[in-house]
Amino acid sequence: MMTVREKILTALLQRPDVTQAALDAAVARHRTEGIPLSEALIRHGLIDEKELLILLVRELRIPSIDLRHFKPDEKLKDLVPERIARQYQIVPLASLGDGVTVALSDPFNVFAVDDLRDLTGKRIDVVMGAASQIREALDKLYHVGGQSTVAEVSKNMDMGDFEIVSEAREEDGQDTDSSGEAPIIRMVNLLIKEALRQRASDIHLEPTEGQMRVRYRVDGVLQDILEIPRESQGAVIVRIKIMARIDITTTQIPQDGRFKMRVSAKEVDFRVSILPTSFGPKVVMRVLDKANLSVGLEHLGFSPRAVEIMNEYMHKPYGMVLVTGPTGSGKSTTLYSIISKLNTVDRNIITVEDPVEYLVEGLTQIEVRADIGLTFAAGLRSILRQSPDIVMVGEIRDNETADIAIKASLTGQLVLSTLHTNDASGALTRLVDMDVEPFLVASSLLLVCAQRLARKICPHCKEQVEIPPEALKRLDGHLDLNMKFYEGRGCDRCRQTGYLGRFGLTELLVVDDTVREMLLAGRSSDDIKKYARDGQGMRTLWDDALARLAQGQVTVAEVLRVAAEDEA
Repeated sequence: MMTVREKILTALLQRPDVTQAALDAAVARHRTEGIPLSEALIRHGLIDEKELLILLVRELRIPSIDLRHFKPDEKLKDLVPERIARQYQIVPLASLGDGVTVALSDPFNVFAVDDLRDLTGKRIDVVMGAASQIREALDKLYHVGGQSTVAEVSKNMDMGDFEIVSEAREEDGQDTDSSGEAPIIRMVNLLIKEALRQRASDIHLEPTEGQMRVRYRVDGVLQDILEIPRESQGAVIVRIKIMARIDITTTQIPQDGRFKMRVSAKEVDFRVSILPTSFGPKVVMRVLDKANLSVGLEHLGFSPRAVEIMNEYMHKPYGMVLVTGPTGSGKSTTLYSIISKLNTVDRNIITVEDPVEYLVEGLTQIEVRADIGLTFAAGLRSILRQSPDIVMVGEIRDNETADIAIKASLTGQLVLSTLHTNDASGALTRLVDMDVEPFLVASSLLLVCAQRLARKICPHCKEQVEIPPEALKRLDGHLDLNMKFYEGRGCDRCRQTGYLGRFGLTELLVVDDTVREMLLAGRSSDDIKKYARDGQGMRTLWDDALARLAQGQVTVAEVLRVAAEDEA
């Protein structure tokens, strides 16, 4: 009598589009990589998920279920631990009497049911489900990328080495632990510590009609974490305000503050922004880990060639270096990394920022306050009287700031700043559009770095995949389409996203004599970009993204998401 496996393979072999060689290749992959046979068959394109489910149900005579319309029972989490459920890709559906009904997608895993029977002490009844639906149902049940309770977030967390580093004076009359009962203090501390554990860059607390939603931004993408009851919302806001030295009596206007926390002997800065909304104050806490600034440009994910060029120009005695890109592309982190490397006792470094992000020892840092007339231009004009060696301007927003910054770079200072343009060549024409004389731009500018942040494939669940033909059409002519493509399958390390961490994509335009002549002649940014590619060998953002794709560092989807607008 044939086994179930043999029946399935025989049935597949009878299909006109399936060959014995293809079937052998899928079976070999199943054995060598340790993935389920059903998954190997799907990846090799021998059958799709829906057809396989129908085939399994027919051969095994086991009922199937559409998990898209299924709402998991929260009580079953205690019966089947998440580790076991994910290991065997089993979703507990119901428990009645001495039996437990579960859905699974891999009927060839004979150990799953036996282990579950031993674990629960109950009879196990099985139904079939699609693998993708099972993964989604597990995420719903165990709250991966979704909501979970504060108690669940706080599991296995040691709070003994977690404290506020208070810089307040006792006479201020605001005790850091006076915001309410200890549970509120613990709740806020746990939210922050969990954000650090998940490598979040921002913590969002957003009031809604019935509760306060908490989301973390991880690798540039927001993820739902939990909901705080509405009755606790006010106490949580007050606690955060006290930590950040913000006036707790003011509620109708936007407020900003900052605080520092020590976690396991490591200090982390937080910048707090509070905005009044219809349902109460919305809080965003930006996580500022200064350890990221001292790792060097190469550890920010820049290519070796980009690091070499930037190291050359950031040591120039005078001139201007610009970093461009949209909001959230890592411009400030790049500038701070450069400043940290240049921050030596023999240099006077002054920054003017809105707001000051990282507090760095050895720097003179000025925060813009437009309400009292301290603008970028006013601050920059003043600091030039302080005999600086290096000046960092947080952002060039207007003609006055641009004009002063450029003239400063011509009179003996190295000026670092950011500008909102899509590519490197666009920065030159943007400055001219700000009514800065072209000859000043040509004389002062040394280097323009355009950058983006792309998510890295999780190394713990990275696997080779087949890319749909419609996606490959965008790459035709740019890459060898027979190369290997990779994606992250999703694991506990990356919270089932397939991505873990980010790296910088860069486009470096060196302002040489030819670029200066083109600028003075009024040539367009497209002309300058074409020359930089052909004459300097400049690698555009699109070129850099494709190179990372060829190296297996990034997915096709991420390349198209981040760099497609710069496609040449």
